[in-house]
Amino acid sequence: MQAPVLVLNDAVKRESGKNVHHANIQASRAVSDIIRTTLGPRAMLKMLLDAGGGIVVTNDGNAILRELDLAHPAAKSMIELSRTQDEEVGDGTTSVIVLAGEMLYVAETFIDKAYHPTVICRAYNKALEDAIVALDKIAVPINVNDRQSMLKMVKSCIGTKFTGQFGTLIADLAIDATTLVSVDLGNGLHEVDIKKYVKVEKIPGGQLEDSQVLRGVMFNKDVIAPGKMRRRIVNPRIMLLDCPLEYKKGENMTNAELMNEEDWHTLLKMEEDYILKLCTQIASFKPDVVITEKGLSDLACHYLSKHNISAIRRLRKTDNNRIAKVCGAVIVNRPDELQDSDIGTGAGLFEVKKIGDEFFTFITECKDPKACTVLLRGASKDLLNEVERNLQDAMCVARNMIKNPKLVPGGGASEMSVSAYLKQKSSFVEGVDKWPYEAVAHAFEVIPRTLAQNCGVNVIRTMTALQAKHANGENAWYGIDGNTGVISDMKELGIWDAYNVKVQTFKTAIEAACMLLRIDDIVSGIKKKQVQSATPSKPQVEDEKDVDSEQMIPE
Repeated sequence: MQAPVLVLNDAVKRESGKNVHHANIQASRAVSDIIRTTLGPRAMLKMLLDAGGGIVVTNDGNAILRELDLAHPAAKSMIELSRTQDEEVGDGTTSVIVLAGEMLYVAETFIDKAYHPTVICRAYNKALEDAIVALDKIAVPINVNDRQSMLKMVKSCIGTKFTGQFGTLIADLAIDATTLVSVDLGNGLHEVDIKKYVKVEKIPGGQLEDSQVLRGVMFNKDVIAPGKMRRRIVNPRIMLLDCPLEYKKGENMTNAELMNEEDWHTLLKMEEDYILKLCTQIASFKPDVVITEKGLSDLACHYLSKHNISAIRRLRKTDNNRIAKVCGAVIVNRPDELQDSDIGTGAGLFEVKKIGDEFFTFITECKDPKACTVLLRGASKDLLNEVERNLQDAMCVARNMIKNPKLVPGGGASEMSVSAYLKQKSSFVEGVDKWPYEAVAHAFEVIPRTLAQNCGVNVIRTMTALQAKHANGENAWYGIDGNTGVISDMKELGIWDAYNVKVQTFKTAIEAACMLLRIDDIVSGIKKKQVQSATPSKPQVEDEKDVDSEQMIPE
């Protein structure tokens, strides 16, 4: 019996071999070229139209790529790189795409020369290991308790952003916020959870200079009965609940038969007694403020105001967790389980203020807050959105510094040092791995080259002079001043990058390039029924059946 032959039906499109490699490299280069001009302090801005018809103006790599609608699978995986980088270290989202695109571009020559992708990937992984060794050699430790050095560090990392023009304002806010929520785990380890415990509140109006980090939290709520309840309390006792302070609603299957008028009054009395019991239990602990995530009835509001207790209802779970962190309260699920230790006494001031047309509640002046709110003021929503994106990057940089206090020079100096180191090492690499290994060394030069291009200087002259500086491996601190395009000592200018960010950028870019190079087949199959539905309908003789994309038919 002869072996069966694989036949693909009309609905399946298939590309394989060299065509796939070239298509993937071109798609990745296209994505890389889109955001190449947004690297460095002289970066151009991109105007994006989002799905809702809004306009976003930014030079943040991740924000730009998030809005792109691409069909090519390789281009989609490039966008995922930026997202991964943003979630992991929060910075270097543009660099990682530019570097990955260049790694693939230099591999194209070897694909044409019939190198096997496995050989190229092996050389790339060897180069990655050596690149991290080269980074370790030029890394400099930093004292995270020294405010000035931290300020310089964060400012140099966000100097390329829109808010770089406002001096140290954003860097100050970022350092204050991250140091507030930093928890020392011992053995030199720190936990800094920005997503959970740092909330950014944007309120249009006022000056950007009015922005501040609150030693506590704020949220967009007012007390339930403004006329009866206090809006300002010094040293409040705060009770946090996760249960409704209202009578439980009857379920769909509940049947209550009322035969006469007294039964109706009895039912209402039971509701009132239940609410009174709840409020009496709460009042026995003498809280000044009661905050619940669920509803709170008018009757409960009446009883609480009689006990001079201010109440806020329907608060977000995340906000409630932050309040618990700042004032030391415990969120209670049932009033029956309340204890005196559950009451939060760590806050210095409870205050409701009106900003613009809305009321905001402030719980501030806390003794040891492990959560905070950053209040941003500015001219318009678009401006505030961009400031928030820059602030998130700055906070991530500060977090990286607290977690791993090491710096490497910025301005492309690190990449040039790594490139020079790999060029020296390549002479000791044997066999066919030598040329792809050397190609990685050249690919690292794309970062300083792009910085020079965005400054509008003569790229060839600048790069030749920079390569000469790094040739002997001694001038590891020389890079490109992103504002002028002049070759400068990064140590003197105070331009630094976080070690964590740089290592993650190299790893993500090279590993992604290896993954895309190892793809040798792209098969997209759709059901035959869908193909037929796209054509004008015709009477069919046979029953419609789903046809598998691959059928095994003997010869």
